[in-house]
Amino acid sequence: MKIIIIGGGPGGLSAAVRARRLSENAEIIVFEKGQYVSYANCGLPYHIGGVIPSRESLILKTPEYFMNRFKIDIRISQEITSIDPINKTVTVHKITTDEVYLEKWDRLLLSTGASPVIPPLPGLDTPGVFSLRNITDMDSILGWIEQHKVTHATIVGGGFIGLEVMEALRNKEIKVTVVEMGEQVMSSVDPEMVSPLHKEIRNHGVDLRLKTALKQISKTETGLCAELSDRTFLSTDMVILAIGVKPENKLAVEAGVLHGETGGIKVNSLMQTSVPDIYAVGDTVETNDIVFSSPCIVPLAGPVNRQGRIAADNMLGGQHFYLGTQGTSICKAFSLSIASCGVNEKQLKTRNIRYEKIYVHATDHATYYPDSTIISLKLLFSPDTGKIFGAQISGQKGIDKRIDILSVAQRAGLSVEELADLELAYAPPFNSARDIINQAGMVAENVINGHTAICHVNNVLQEGADRYCLVDIRSPDEIKRCGEYPGALCIPLDSLRSNIDNLPKNKEIVIGCQSGLRGHIAYRILQAYGFKVYNLSGGFLTWQSVMETLC
Repeated sequence: MKIIIIGGGPGGLSAAVRARRLSENAEIIVFEKGQYVSYANCGLPYHIGGVIPSRESLILKTPEYFMNRFKIDIRISQEITSIDPINKTVTVHKITTDEVYLEKWDRLLLSTGASPVIPPLPGLDTPGVFSLRNITDMDSILGWIEQHKVTHATIVGGGFIGLEVMEALRNKEIKVTVVEMGEQVMSSVDPEMVSPLHKEIRNHGVDLRLKTALKQISKTETGLCAELSDRTFLSTDMVILAIGVKPENKLAVEAGVLHGETGGIKVNSLMQTSVPDIYAVGDTVETNDIVFSSPCIVPLAGPVNRQGRIAADNMLGGQHFYLGTQGTSICKAFSLSIASCGVNEKQLKTRNIRYEKIYVHATDHATYYPDSTIISLKLLFSPDTGKIFGAQISGQKGIDKRIDILSVAQRAGLSVEELADLELAYAPPFNSARDIINQAGMVAENVINGHTAICHVNNVLQEGADRYCLVDIRSPDEIKRCGEYPGALCIPLDSLRSNIDNLPKNKEIVIGCQSGLRGHIAYRILQAYGFKVYNLSGGFLTWQSVMETLC
């Protein structure tokens, strides 16, 4: 058995190593057109910012390592220029010598990854304009910063790479402007959940320009000039494009391999393409998401590694299935982290799927133990079946732990009610006895079982005072310290029963507290008195975030 793998990234190498463990006799060759294999591309921004000081620490393994330990033939600086699926050959171009030769295969794996999106705008080929995808790109960016004494950089795009490079450059005390065409950064997260991130970015001195697109780049006597869609001009020393990535599928398409509506290579659950004996994995393939079972491309390291392992099993006669993608991800910008799994509210609305959402705000560990911080969680689920559609979490600490719990729960098919029963580790430095995940399950259970009725900020804003009376049950000191609901009737929770007669009988009551927790108590009280009442999910913390998205 001769296996050829195109691409020396995580998908290709995980397949190569797995194949060797399964078969000592297979001939395994990996072709990589670049100079490096097995490098930590997710660590590139952190070396730029100096968090990872050693460049060499990003290069995890060498071709010699793979040959000595696994008898895998890694051929760097060699590009596959064509695939012949009939004769089962590939055409190889040796970049260093310009030699061309053919190599036969029994099984072929495409792990060609993705390439940066470069829009057809004037001036993007100007020196000083970069993208960041590999070590060569990183070296070029660092070289430019050093040689040109960069004091200002412009980042185009507010996705993961854009935000990580933004933080890296600010760590180097470089002024940064982020230009994002959309209304928010991190488009995979809903607007109100990313609102605190916008504030965090601006608090660290970043010039964040939303709803603004790049139109062109031109060279000036002092550096570069970026023309923006709002008719402003931005003087800058360098531009980094972080608009996104697209599947690198040219080889596959020319070989007759089918690609899907997303542009990714179509594969089945065995990672097989439409052409016999050709498999594909990673950022170049289209898989199904686990909520809608619809085609998607999720360029994340976790799925790539799993797919490589699965493809190797199946190339050697196994039956190992890829079960779909959740898109579980996390990103840190300065002191704030945001994570998500599953689908977001925008996607549910687009497909007209019936859903409910709840917001929970709680501390990452016991409040009496020092340095506790707030975690904010949004949970999307079916009000009929309790199926978890998606989750989004933001905060300073413990975000990775919580999103991983929710990702496992979603993958395992747990309902939102079952989150209340999860037994999670507790000690004051690490958690509260009732984790925010448990709390979310309890709130969702109350909603589904009719023990509480909730409404959302947009409900109050749309219907207004004609329908609702918003009652703020926080203390006067808390309102003064945290901010007020505009036009609310202020009655502290502990005096609510003695003020029942002050509530209007001709309106529905919306209870607002700081996080939604005390609102449930007020809800039960007022319901017992016969009022039509709702608890405002997420309380004032969610109110603030939603209002900031409307500014």
